Amino acid sequence: FQQRPLALRDRALLEFLYGTGARISEAVGAAVDDLDVDEGTVLLRGKGGRVRLVPIGGYAVEAVRAYLVRARPGLASAGRGTPAVFLNARGGALTRQGAWAILRRAAGQAGLPVDGPAAVSPHTLRHSYATHLLDGGADVRVVQELLGHASVTTTQVYTLVTVERLREVYATAHPRARG
Repeated sequence: FQQRPLALRDRALLEFLYGTGARISEAVGAAVDDLDVDEGTVLLRGKGGRVRLVPIGGYAVEAVRAYLVRARPGLASAGRGTPAVFLNARGGALTRQGAWAILRRAAGQAGLPVDGPAAVSPHTLRHSYATHLLDGGADVRVVQELLGHASVTTTQVYTLVTVERLREVYATAHPRARG
């Protein structure tokens, strides 16, 4: 029974990271009042004090809602009333290190690398979020806003991955692609 609230929290955190593209510091820094699960949005406080409103995907909304209703109240009762969305087992705000450990554990359970250059990290989820948006046809400027990048140049790093995807699609779909 003790693991159940933490399992709900862990799923909510992972879905939140992928469903919003949040930096790990933004996720652990999010307050309950920053969330609007009915509207499916969250206010993220990013680098340089910048604040942005970001939509939360359906899977993340459901996972966060389940955590807020069924797990967070029990975790919060052990703490001192922190406004943080994500809490540790003692009711305090989850730290970056705690969130990182949750991701490592989940990656390990999924058979994904947790050490070395190919290791899964919180940034892996952010990178996947951006890449999947771009692969799906999102405008790079919109992705820039969603990620909270000050410069579109930073966002364009993610487009390099998708150029390879464009080549793959072109090579298989265009009748004149094969010389």
